[in-house]
Amino acid sequence: MENCCLVQEIIYKKNKTNYSPLTTHKSRYKEDNLMNIDKEINEIVGFKHLELLATQVVEGFISGLHKSPFHGFSAEFAEHKTYNNGESTKHIDWKLFAKTDKLYTKRYEEETNLRCHLIIDNSSSMHYPALKEQGINSLNKIGFSVLASAAIMNLLKRQRDAVGMSIYSDTYEFYSSEKGSERHHQMLLAQLNNAVVASKTQVQTKTYSHLHLIAEKLKRRSLVFLFTDMFESDAEAEKLFEALQHLKYNKHEVVLFHTFDKEKELQFDFTNRPKRFIDVETGEFVNLYADTIKEQYETAVQTYFTDLELKCAQYRIKYVPTNINESFNKILTTYLVERQKFG
Repeated sequence: MENCCLVQEIIYKKNKTNYSPLTTHKSRYKEDNLMNIDKEINEIVGFKHLELLATQVVEGFISGLHKSPFHGFSAEFAEHKTYNNGESTKHIDWKLFAKTDKLYTKRYEEETNLRCHLIIDNSSSMHYPALKEQGINSLNKIGFSVLASAAIMNLLKRQRDAVGMSIYSDTYEFYSSEKGSERHHQMLLAQLNNAVVASKTQVQTKTYSHLHLIAEKLKRRSLVFLFTDMFESDAEAEKLFEALQHLKYNKHEVVLFHTFDKEKELQFDFTNRPKRFIDVETGEFVNLYADTIKEQYETAVQTYFTDLELKCAQYRIKYVPTNINESFNKILTTYLVERQKFG
């Protein structure tokens, strides 16, 4: 389902009204929707310092863990792992147990218990809204996905776990298997930066074809995170779930971060001036007044979101609706929950 195509379908079914030539809409963030990680953190404009920005996001998140079910997790973040029933009690940290009332075992530098693979959709629609530069207070879908991925990588690095990455659009742009070295970490950060900077015009994607390739490339069981806006036709959506099943069949755990701009893409919150809405992946456009289809649009998109969630539940895929105008806490909390479940 593509936004422009959905709009066209609704407006033509309604009354087939002819609209005069209209202006092109350029989206901007409203001030009350800007993200504020921590007032004490200095804002970094753009992604020239992606690693530092990701570190600040993670440290702000960890500092709040004492108020969450993960209390005690932050204190010994890199040095401990959760104790599982049946494991040897030899390495249990009893001092930490006294503080947290939870069992943790000491982990050693050579240990790598988790293999994680990050997958990022880099098609044209992910570069909406168009921004001159990315910053913590100004992110589009690809910018949010990149910074979220860098933050997950930061957590993996702290726990000495291995991470790999795939980036795709109309082509399979980048692949790297899971490794834990500092050199590998820096290389992945550079690739993330490239994804944000790259100019994307009318670039479509067939997510399902790339996911099948990734499923074959991942030789060892991994925790897979997919960032995509799910702009797929109905037929392609079916194929996408077949590809996700391929990953599940190969024993991988899959988390789908469905990224979207809630204000614009879900609530269709535009002024009722005449506008031209252009499908960034196909170039198709429709001229209309937003208020004339707002109600039908919201209903159709909400139905689509609900269907996605139900489909994911059917195939035991973790579905996480991800509004790019909110904080990264949902992303990082999901990572912690899935990491603890991964065994």
